[in-house]
Amino acid sequence: MREIDVGELYRRLGAGDPTLLVDVREPWEHRIASLPGSRLIPLGGLHLRTDEVEPPPGTLVVTVCHHGVRSLSAAAILEQAGLADVASLAGGIDAWARLVDPRVPRY
Repeated sequence: MREIDVGELYRRLGAGDPTLLVDVREPWEHRIASLPGSRLIPLGGLHLRTDEVEPPPGTLVVTVCHHGVRSLSAAAILEQAGLADVASLAGGIDAWARLVDPRVPRY
């Protein structure tokens, strides 16, 4: 399973590279901390909602969770659903808060 580190994601977003963020945490987690523009689809229901992840051609889909474990499973689900360009955010939103944006709350 492909992973993307927070530095690479930060560069992609800053450069305007086509990126779709799919947050697979629970709603309460998303309310505490989230990445701007991320789409919340909790992992437990993702297999039933893969049709909601429709990236434009050339867009990298990045799955996001707290520490990067659930997002690996989510990336696998999306790949099995036929999406070709999918990556899991290594270290999750916690790594983002520690290494990229300390304003993002940690929990």
